[in-house]
Amino acid sequence: MGRIEINNKAEWLKVRAVQGIGGSETACIIGKNPYKSNLTLWQEKTGKIKPEDISEKPAVKYGKEAEKHIRALFALDYPEYSIEYHEFDILFNDDYPFIFCTLDGELTDTNGRKGVLEIKTTGIQRSSQWAEWDNRVPDSYFVQILHQLIATGYDFAVLTVQIKYHKDGELRKIIRSYKWERSELIDDMEYLTKKEVEFWQQIQENKTPALILPEI
Repeated sequence: MGRIEINNKAEWLKVRAVQGIGGSETACIIGKNPYKSNLTLWQEKTGKIKPEDISEKPAVKYGKEAEKHIRALFALDYPEYSIEYHEFDILFNDDYPFIFCTLDGELTDTNGRKGVLEIKTTGIQRSSQWAEWDNRVPDSYFVQILHQLIATGYDFAVLTVQIKYHKDGELRKIIRSYKWERSELIDDMEYLTKKEVEFWQQIQENKTPALILPEI
């Protein structure tokens, strides 16, 4: 794993724009992002269109502000992990430097093994959305976990997510945590690595990819 140490957001945005494929972008490549297609991402990466600035959207601002509190709660609930947080560091795969990520936390367990911490906030608007959380996590979150393990080479990953929903007219919140061992995900990581390499080649060659629509 390689690391680029960055001290401010402006420099992070500049490096991120040219470094390659980040974790939050990966689901687009294989049609698992319901909000952005692989073609739109390719157009952004090749400079044909300008990416939408979503930083001021309420859900994005809430998630960014809540992240530090959820990370602190995670540290209290799971004392078996030590946590490091480097807000702007970019970690990348040595063999494929264009596969990179910036983590919400870097974990070390009692055996010295390194892990990814990913923090999410989300809301349930319709009862049907609970199906995405029925003994699983949404595909876009899972793909991001795979990408982060590929980028870092770390041994495991933990996703901790705050889910907000309304019941009987009242706002309610729950926090769930999910853990994966790298050894359990080898086949999935190999598949995703192949797709990311293909997509990056299409960017380098300015070759338009076939549109992949997310499943409905």
